[in-house]
Amino acid sequence: MPIHSMNQPLWAPSAEAVERAGLTRFAAFVRERHGVEAPDYAALHAWSVAEPAAFWDSVWDFCGVVAAAKGDTVLADADRMPGARWFPGARLNFAENLLRRRDDGPAIVFRGEVPSADADRIDDRIISWRQLHDHVSRAAQGLRAAGVGPGDRVAGYLPNLPETVIAMLAATSLGAAWSSCSPDFGVQGVLDRFGQIEPKVLVGADGYRYNGAPIDSLGRIREVLAGVPSVELAVIVPYLRRAPDLGSVPGAITWDELALAHPVRAIEYEPVAFDHPLYIMYSSGTTGAPKCIVHGTGGTLLQHLKEHRLHADVHPGDTLFYFTTCGWMMWNWLVSGLGGGACLALYEGSPGWPDMGALFDFADAARIDLFGTSAKYLDAVRKSGLRPRETHDLASVRAILSTGSPLVPETFDFVYEAVKPDLRLSSITGGTDIIGCFAQGNPAAPVRRGEIQCLALGMQVEVFDDEGRPLPAGKAGELVCTAPFPSMPVGFWNDPDGAKYRGAYFERFPGAWHHGDWVERTAHGGLVVHGRSDAVLNPGGVRIGTAEIYRQVEQLDEVEESIVIGQDWKGDVRVVLFVRLRPGLGLDDALADRIRRQIRGNATPRHVPARILEVKDIPRTRNGKIVELAVRDVVHGRPIRNREALANPEALELFAGRPELSA
Repeated sequence: MPIHSMNQPLWAPSAEAVERAGLTRFAAFVRERHGVEAPDYAALHAWSVAEPAAFWDSVWDFCGVVAAAKGDTVLADADRMPGARWFPGARLNFAENLLRRRDDGPAIVFRGEVPSADADRIDDRIISWRQLHDHVSRAAQGLRAAGVGPGDRVAGYLPNLPETVIAMLAATSLGAAWSSCSPDFGVQGVLDRFGQIEPKVLVGADGYRYNGAPIDSLGRIREVLAGVPSVELAVIVPYLRRAPDLGSVPGAITWDELALAHPVRAIEYEPVAFDHPLYIMYSSGTTGAPKCIVHGTGGTLLQHLKEHRLHADVHPGDTLFYFTTCGWMMWNWLVSGLGGGACLALYEGSPGWPDMGALFDFADAARIDLFGTSAKYLDAVRKSGLRPRETHDLASVRAILSTGSPLVPETFDFVYEAVKPDLRLSSITGGTDIIGCFAQGNPAAPVRRGEIQCLALGMQVEVFDDEGRPLPAGKAGELVCTAPFPSMPVGFWNDPDGAKYRGAYFERFPGAWHHGDWVERTAHGGLVVHGRSDAVLNPGGVRIGTAEIYRQVEQLDEVEESIVIGQDWKGDVRVVLFVRLRPGLGLDDALADRIRRQIRGNATPRHVPARILEVKDIPRTRNGKIVELAVRDVVHGRPIRNREALANPEALELFAGRPELSA
């Protein structure tokens, strides 16, 4: 049965919640300013894409963007895709928009893994808005004294710490661009990224903790510095130790030496152009050197303010959490919550240590309002047997946000049955490429099983067939965006003529952004994601989204995780499924038959794998995404050009030379 036919709502907002929603207040703002009547979300979305200049101008004013100048033009060269220019006369500063408050309310609450009782530890911390401003003031002065200014790059090789947020705000207050990798990246992975952008300053930590174990980072930082000669200053944040020994990192200074040497004073914000580089993000890099994606100041700010205030329904004083590392765009998305007056809840460590209740413990302790995570995490909670509604209070949590991979209908069921029945579960989808979302939550609409609630405001999202023709609801195809939006990248680093940028997104369908997701729109105006389109299976010429198979396989308790590929076979393609089973289990004929029957009975005979094989591990990126293309290349004997992009590259060897794939 198609997912979109399961249309009974699992949750619906109360009248009070609808009235309170930022989306409702924005619709009233639009009505008063433009005389536009939008009786429902569909009407508001239709207006937002029909009148993009009026829409984004309204977002700017409704969200109260702080700027030295706004300019008279909202959108120039609107018919160019790419090439449109947003707010070409604007001058603003990203950090200034995130640091509007200077009171004693909480701005950041931090929790790390609790080490053993005799360890030298840094405790949980709460940082007020006033303290956050003062920390940023001092750090910015330290960076300015080191010669950092507009156009420079500051790189963070850091855990998800308050100092990471402070360093980013300090750098961007000066007009510098920020780029970060999480500390679990190996040296070559960091060099592949920072080596391209040539940062002036590197901020690192002495180490981090994962699964209860301390992991030292100073040796890797020394190697990174040797490979990135552009770095003029290295700053070490103490996390494992209160006073790290910097003898192994010649010339480095401590965080206190950078920041505490300066008095607190008003921050001198550097106004920059709307498209001035703010963040440099990276593609996963599993098919070659990672692309350095440059995102602009104003586009990032406007997109995030819209998504937080209108779609996630973040209100001033809320506590916003997303489980993320500093190598995933959701860290950048989370930090922008400061711009809406929210307190950030930062968690550093494993989500499953000492048990799967760790993040729910944090939700209760920090009184988290909006709890963000990944579909994989929610499925792992389900398979662990934990039922958080029976073990935790969760009274403060009014929404769960999920991204990273498709959220299957059965996980929707689990959240409402075992986590909390009266919250909004918002699956969202977008990507690092746009530092935002194409489809999102809607606080004023029902949640339906297996569906993302709505297409995002201001995003002209369509579904194309292979010939570039729009498809109706219920038909799966390529996700595209057919009109410009502010958070399109400024470009790629070291791509002066834009050829790599255009080739990445605009060659497949000229004049439209091709995102690479295989999706279908629903009758309710929502979206279902079936997986990456470059991983879509094509047995017998019929295209099948990988998520349709994962959904069935991972319902079986014996299966911890799976990955499916299409193998070229005798002039066609056959479906090959690899499964990682629960500890102590092995794949036998009976279990393989159960898997086939589960798929056949709930999908179609074409979804049934020709081969089912057991593996002990499945390769994934450092953001937790499984890498179907890399596995497909290994199976076909093709080289993998950037293993450093993977968290566990050794797992690829489990797929090479399997005799079962030759028969």
